[in-house]
Amino acid sequence: MASGQPLTAAALLPQDADRATLLGRVWSDNEGGPCPVKIHAGRVLNLSHLSATLSGLLERADLADILAADLPDLGPLEGFVDGSLGHLLAPVDLQAVKAAGVTFADSLLERVIEEQARGDATRAHEVRARLAPVLGDSLRGVIAGSAKSAKVKALLSDLGLWSQYLEVGIGPDAEIFTKAQPMSAVGCMAAVGIHPASDWNNPEPEVVLVIRSDGTILGATLGNDVNLRDVEGRSALLLGKAKDNNASCAIGPFIRLFDDRFTQADLEAETVSLRVEGEDGFVMTGESPMRAISRPPSDLAAQLLNRSHQYPDGVVLFLGTMFAPVQDRRGAGQGFTHDVGDVVEIASPRLGRLINRVDRTDACPEWTFGVGALMRNLIGRGLGDRI
Repeated sequence: MASGQPLTAAALLPQDADRATLLGRVWSDNEGGPCPVKIHAGRVLNLSHLSATLSGLLERADLADILAADLPDLGPLEGFVDGSLGHLLAPVDLQAVKAAGVTFADSLLERVIEEQARGDATRAHEVRARLAPVLGDSLRGVIAGSAKSAKVKALLSDLGLWSQYLEVGIGPDAEIFTKAQPMSAVGCMAAVGIHPASDWNNPEPEVVLVIRSDGTILGATLGNDVNLRDVEGRSALLLGKAKDNNASCAIGPFIRLFDDRFTQADLEAETVSLRVEGEDGFVMTGESPMRAISRPPSDLAAQLLNRSHQYPDGVVLFLGTMFAPVQDRRGAGQGFTHDVGDVVEIASPRLGRLINRVDRTDACPEWTFGVGALMRNLIGRGLGDRI
């Protein structure tokens, strides 16, 4: 929603919400804490009596059956949007929060530009003009790990253009890193944070897979992998500082489970849109198709979770950003960076709309409700045996 316009619950939902199985988490003022919920017909239905955590609920083999039963009603979704009944939380709790990097050609090119510019936004325009004609055409349509990608890799090496980002972008092994700690992600309508030391940063709109501990991909949601381009550009070893900061990971609004009305093939055909509107009147929009991804989501999930690496509480996986915001904002050739007050909307027809407002990481609410606080809250509410 554009800034200044009232936000309605319906604006957050998928276009076919009446046909979607939507799960999430809310902070319920009436219940006194977080609740896993199902969203149905504009109502928020409580799942806490089945499982006090969403991660535990998703592990249940009888998930489809229990979601079809009558469930306690916490009230209208509108009450959690306007704050009268509580607020929306990120639809994850105990799951690990992981991310795959450089999985789209355009964003791969921008990572190489960051590296070549050494994190200096003023040099990015010159580096982009030099590299884009060569790298852009070479990378587009290349499937990572394929025989064609090996030939491109050899060609670029001969040209002196090889990079650590190109290695994970088109080589056999994906870049998979920890985006945030369990319980630290913020939900729809919460503030998202940019570090005050950063002068070059951007949203990274992504599709997020929801994966059970046995590797089953259950569904998907949307995410914003907020990134500090100047920090990562200085050194890839600063990835943790560039990625994992207070309120720097937004997920939501809800998980959509796969079923016969929404399959993994449908997800891979989705188009994701981005809109950034600033208090200065600046507007940036764009959209990109999931079909442009260089690795199948199932391959990324298999590289993440396998016999050599387990996640007993489940895991969510950001699939990589398909956007490379380069629209000049503060001056010619300086590209895009966030300002405090920016409203960021990430949307897709089948997953809904994730909306957040940008603030400094040291001005966003501190993360204080972690796993220990969750356990104490659930035990205090008599839900300790349902974790």
